[in-house]
Amino acid sequence: MHHRRFKRLCAALPLLLLAIPDGSRSQEIPKQVPVNAQAKPYGTGWECKRGFRQDGVACIAIKLPENAYLSETSHVSGWECRRGYKLDRNSCEAVKVPQNAYLSGSANGDDWECERGYRKTGAGCISVIVPKNGYLTDSVSLQGRGWNCDRGFRAAGNECVAVMVPQNAYLSASRNGDDWECERGYRKTGAGCISVVVPKNGYLTDSFSLQGRGWNCDRGFRVSSNECVAVKVPQNAYLSDSSITADWQCERGFRQSGDTCVPIEIPRNGYLDTFGRDWKCERGFKKADRDCVSVKIPINAHLDYSGNDWSCDRPFQRQNDSCVLSQ
Repeated sequence: MHHRRFKRLCAALPLLLLAIPDGSRSQEIPKQVPVNAQAKPYGTGWECKRGFRQDGVACIAIKLPENAYLSETSHVSGWECRRGYKLDRNSCEAVKVPQNAYLSGSANGDDWECERGYRKTGAGCISVIVPKNGYLTDSVSLQGRGWNCDRGFRAAGNECVAVMVPQNAYLSASRNGDDWECERGYRKTGAGCISVVVPKNGYLTDSFSLQGRGWNCDRGFRVSSNECVAVKVPQNAYLSDSSITADWQCERGFRQSGDTCVPIEIPRNGYLDTFGRDWKCERGFKKADRDCVSVKIPINAHLDYSGNDWSCDRPFQRQNDSCVLSQ
């Protein structure tokens, strides 16, 4: 009996499965795709076909105005104007290109640009008037002129006037506004160039950054007003090669004291440091005023890495002058 019931149940099971809707089996309810739409190639949902745009849950035909084309971008209208036309409400109006101009491919909103030799003024292009000793430029960024002056000339209003190069000077290729520069051995003063007077034991420099002098002193000498005076090197010292320190430095084992070099007094159990301008205590000793005193190591401690102090052994912790176990 039970065997017959089991056979009947197995025969009815496929019919029961077919009776269950597909959406119930996958537990997903597909949304209805509207007319003129298609399933998205990626993810879920739908999108309107080319030539249609979404309006709520429907896809309506895009109405193309004259001189427009369907847009591949996500513009709301779904269309853009052809080259030579610009958007005007819901239509495409022809761009009015004035005389001596051409359509622009610029994306900054300029529909047209003036031809070479012309510049914009209002809604038209006027001729660029190049003065004598001037030339056209590809850019009108130079104060909007559209021209520049030849070498040896500078702009003055609407003209190019000759640059007045004083004696002992030459035309400059600099763009910082200096039309000319003084020759080597001379420096600027007002509208001319005066000779650089180099004192005894001095030499010319290519830069005037040294207080505008144009000269510097030889090694072993220092600037004093308009002269080069000898550097007085005290005993146990030597001339310094550094331009940011004193003219001289003390030898190793000596320290500066005013205008002299005095010996560094090294206490017992001390030694000169790496630079030779101070002293340190040997390992197991530490500085105390001008002496090196022994490092007193308490119980459960050891000399630290520096060798001039101590640290507690593990698991002890330092407390004043002893090592104790933490509570």
